[in-house]
Amino acid sequence: MKRGGGGRRAHGDVDAVLAALADPQRRKVVDVLRGGARSAGDLSRLVGVAAPAMSRHLRRLKACGLVGETHPAFDARVRIYELKTAPLGALKAWLETTERLWADQLSAFKAHLERKP
Repeated sequence: MKRGGGGRRAHGDVDAVLAALADPQRRKVVDVLRGGARSAGDLSRLVGVAAPAMSRHLRRLKACGLVGETHPAFDARVRIYELKTAPLGALKAWLETTERLWADQLSAFKAHLERKP
């Protein structure tokens, strides 16, 4: 079965999210942001990484859409980061589809084994 460009795009999005979440420090950033938006300095302190490393992690998380950036009106130099849930929804949907596929395959295998004398 051939997939259209949208299918490839969806898989690319999931690939990017999985690649971003492969790093334990980026997963910590996501965990911290579940509690609410934070500045890069707060994230750096809470995750326990230096500012340049946090900048690289945030760039990767922004690139796959897991993190968004805003600037407060009082100071445009300050960046506030927040968790974006849409990429996690796409990952969850992919995991559910994959789980159903394996469950169906295992059920079919079990039925096949039970038919054998």
